[in-house]
Order: sequence, then C-alpha cells, then structure tokens
Amino acid sequence: MSSAITVQELSKLVAGEILQGDAAAVVTGINSLQDAGPGEATFLGNSRYLKALQETRASAVLVPSGFSESAPEGVAVVAVANPTLAFSSVIKVFGPESRAVRMGVHASAVVSETAEFDRSRVSVGPCAVIEDGAVIGDGTVIHAGAYVGIGVRLGEDCLLHADSVVKDYCVLGNRVVIHSGAVIGTDGFGYELIDGRHRKIDQVGIVQIDDDVEIGSCTTIDRARFGKTWIGEGTKIDNLVQIGHNVTIGKHCILCGQTGISGSTKLGDYVVMAGQVGVAGHLRIGDRVTFLAKSGVTKDYLEAGAYTGYPARPLMEGRRMLAAPAKVPELVDRVRELEKKLEAMEKARA
Repeated sequence: MSSAITVQELSKLVAGEILQGDAAAVVTGINSLQDAGPGEATFLGNSRYLKALQETRASAVLVPSGFSESAPEGVAVVAVANPTLAFSSVIKVFGPESRAVRMGVHASAVVSETAEFDRSRVSVGPCAVIEDGAVIGDGTVIHAGAYVGIGVRLGEDCLLHADSVVKDYCVLGNRVVIHSGAVIGTDGFGYELIDGRHRKIDQVGIVQIDDDVEIGSCTTIDRARFGKTWIGEGTKIDNLVQIGHNVTIGKHCILCGQTGISGSTKLGDYVVMAGQVGVAGHLRIGDRVTFLAKSGVTKDYLEAGAYTGYPARPLMEGRRMLAAPAKVPELVDRVRELEKKLEAMEKARA
C-alpha cells in the first residue's frame, strides 16, 4: 500500500495520457466519482455519470480515450483505453492489502487420509472438511468451514470461500471461485407423485464447472439426474442464482442475481440474464442472447439479440408490451367518455 503518488506516476501506472491538470499533483487515495474529494482518484466508467464528473471534487479522474468533455478546474484528467479496468491497477496501490495465503493444512481442518493433494502447495483453513478421495490441484485455497465432498476434483488455483460447499464427485477446473454460502452439487429437484405422496427420484449425476468460472454467494447448482450439470468456461454467476439439474451453461455467460434456470435447459455462449430472469425447463437459448431484468423465458430463443417482458419478446416489442398497462387508466377514461357521448346521441334520436 502506497501513501501517495503524483498524477504523472498515476498516468504511467495505467498507461494513460494526461489531458488536463497538473502532472505534479499528489493523489493519496481512491473513491467513487460522486464521493471523491481532494487528493483522491476516481474514474468515469459510464457516460451516464457525466453530470457527476462535472461536479466531482476529485484530484484525478480516469476517462476513456477520445474523451472530449470538460472537467472542473483543478481536476487532472487521464485518458485510458478502459477506465473501469485501468482503475483496478489504482485500487491495488491504495486499497487494502490482500489476504495473506499460508500454504498448509490448519490443525482444526478435517482431511481424509485418502484425499490427494500436496499440503505444501494447497491452503486449507480452520474447520474445513475434505472427504475421501478428493483431489485438489496446486495453488488452491480453501477457507474456513468450506466443505469438499467425496471424490471431488478441484483444479489448480481454485478459491473456495468460507462456508462454501462442493458436494460429492463434482468436478471443478482451474481458477474457479466459489463464494460463501454457495452449494455446488445439491440434489436436483426430482419427485414423482405416487399414491398421493411425492416420492424422491435419485439424482446420481454431477456438476462440472470449467476453468475461470466464478460463483456468487448463496447460489445453488443442482447435480444432474444422470450425466452432468455443466457450467462453461469463463461464465460468471451472481449471488442467489438457482440452476436446476442437467442445465448446460455455455462459455462466458453472465447470470445476475435471483435468476432461476429450470432443469435440462441449454444456454449457448455469451448469454446474459439480468436480475430475476425466470427460465422454464427443457429450453434452448442461442449464443449472444440477452434477457433484461424480470424477463420470463417460456420457449426457445435461438436468435441473438435482446429480449424483455413476460413472456419475453424482442426488445422494442417487449418494451411496448410492458408500457401498455400504464395506459389502461387513460383508455378506461376515454371509453367512458365515448359511452357518455353515445348515450347522449341515442337520447337525442329518441
């Protein structure tokens, strides 16, 4: 952690170009565009916040290349290719120090004798549990209270946060991150109604999570009835997402909070689902399909593009449908006026 750098040093750190301001000005911290004060650096990651830029009290602001707007006098403006990404380098200078990782197994952890990993190259925290036959790759970190089930395979450089769960026989690739409270490999939701009672159907498949996937807190991914529930490379899943059994998620998808995907649905690559999207089962979603928040996905959507509404429709059509209910009171008033006029005309004829 550094106490201070100049705007010139900041510019070199982010490979930027100073468009405005004093290169010798000193930066001592970071903050949001709205809350930054003198001595702090911030960034403009979205043009919607231009007004906030005009009012900022920050000493330095990262802006996108080609930026042509003005900034308040006294604010140093540094142009970079991607302000949001570049600011990550600034955070590393002024943000809190990263948690120190100590390789080895904590004395209170419960580790099966048949688990396979190099204890000098894996970190296992207090009260973590690693069951029989688990295989763990080098560089993996398992925080306090995390659970690794029977026969689980974890790749290299994975991170299991405190109280996360990976249940029996699930397979994780390299650099997978599982946040606290997430459960990977819980039973799929399968029952048959027999003689008036719901009888549980065995779920004997697994969950496979490919390289560079991140799973948010309290997300649940059900194991397959047979075969596997499969999360593709690079996909990022927010908190509080539910993924049913035998679902397949393609590569580099984004699933936002409170999205639910029912069993056996298959998503292509680069699919985006905003918050509270609900997806029925046994559907097919094509590559580069985006569903806006609260969309209801009730059929196959194979053509790339944005959809919204319930049921989801192409973006402009869906927006018109969503706007229609707000016009109902006005339409009711117009109908009443027409009825009054019609009634008056009928009385006049009589």
